[in-house]
Amino acid sequence: MRSGAVGDAAVKGSGGRRRPRMTRLALLAVAAAVTATSVAACSSASADGGSASGKIVAIGAENEYADVIGQIGGKYVQVSAIMSNPNTDPHTFEASPAVAREVSAAQLVVQNGIGYDTFMNTIESAVPGSGRQVIDVQQLLGLPDSTPNPHLWYNPATMPKVADAIAADLATIQPAHAAYFKANAKAFIASLSPWFDAIAAFKQAYAGVPVATTEPVADYMLTAVGADNLTPWTFQADVMNGVDPAPQVLATQKALFTDHKVKVFLYNQQVTDPLTQSLITLADQNGIPVVGVYETMPVPGYDYQTWMLTEVQDLRKAVTEKISTEHL
Repeated sequence: MRSGAVGDAAVKGSGGRRRPRMTRLALLAVAAAVTATSVAACSSASADGGSASGKIVAIGAENEYADVIGQIGGKYVQVSAIMSNPNTDPHTFEASPAVAREVSAAQLVVQNGIGYDTFMNTIESAVPGSGRQVIDVQQLLGLPDSTPNPHLWYNPATMPKVADAIAADLATIQPAHAAYFKANAKAFIASLSPWFDAIAAFKQAYAGVPVATTEPVADYMLTAVGADNLTPWTFQADVMNGVDPAPQVLATQKALFTDHKVKVFLYNQQVTDPLTQSLITLADQNGIPVVGVYETMPVPGYDYQTWMLTEVQDLRKAVTEKISTEHL
């Protein structure tokens, strides 16, 4: 798979707290830019909207989705990711005209939804493609806009459905290769078995193990393995949204470490600030292992399957051997 990094230069660094996503004015500016340049954007495409090589042009808003597109589309797709840098905060992403042109030329787009990548909707609305297939994972899973945790790829139930949807949409674009896409989707789903097995084994051995987090990045996975996340939801939501937690909530979070109520501390490795660093230090001081989790797939070295499996393995090492894994 060819995975691009179209949007990396437009992503803010992760040294500070989260800020609101793009302003309406910025979004309108990008929409205007993509409208003005849509002809140029498509000039490198073939007459039927594909790449000059005849491959399907596909975009994953996040690189984990781009990776799955590449595995299923194989030799018949040219895929790139908008957000792919694990050293940046996806929530502060600002779409640029270059990103808009890339999206406007795509025949297949996979995006997360739940407010995580709303810039995609703005771009798609500015230049509606008559044959563009868009998979919004939120809609695919039938989730309401009020869904509190947008990190859907950590849910073991998500990617099998996404894979089947990708295969179906690719087949719509290139019907002659439908059997190829379907077979690749089946193979991809089968390749998730080691991750599913690791989840089941952890749950059988360590169900109810108490953990703490900074925010709900890996909460779906923690639920699947049967862990008990003791961090108050208000704390998780505040950190995720760039809001300073209330003093009493912060005190409750710190007590999880000082009173040794948890066995592991998981934090968003892509978003660190003085608060996060202070909690990492507090966990270390109290002998609690720390595990870093990611919002975008660490590259190079991982595909979606190995990334998810490694996250469970690191959690298990933390519980059984008190080994910290802050970086993949």
